[in-house]
Amino acid sequence: IIKIANDKTYYGSLSDYSCSANVKGICGDAMEFFIKIEDNKIKDVKFCTTGCISSKACGNTATKLIYGKDIYDALKLSPRAILDELENLPSEHHHCAILSCITVYKAVGEYFC
Repeated sequence: IIKIANDKTYYGSLSDYSCSANVKGICGDAMEFFIKIEDNKIKDVKFCTTGCISSKACGNTATKLIYGKDIYDALKLSPRAILDELENLPSEHHHCAILSCITVYKAVGEYFC
């Protein structure tokens, strides 16, 4: 059983986002992040995925970990931080944490371009 670290869900999209990114992982799952930034702070963040429950859990945990943070702190997000929150994520789904991080990094990179 995968335990999501909090009960707030960040699943969905934003219409007034500052940046976004869509990445397709090696497993074929796609993940998209929408980030709204004001004064270098993440004011809102949502994600979507075509993937399994593990992808959803990792995406939700990634959003929880960056929500309200400084945009530069979002670049400190790591797959390990996501896996630490999702203690029971099967090892065959650890790549979902990597996909979440890559998608966040790409979105933040778009913001700076």
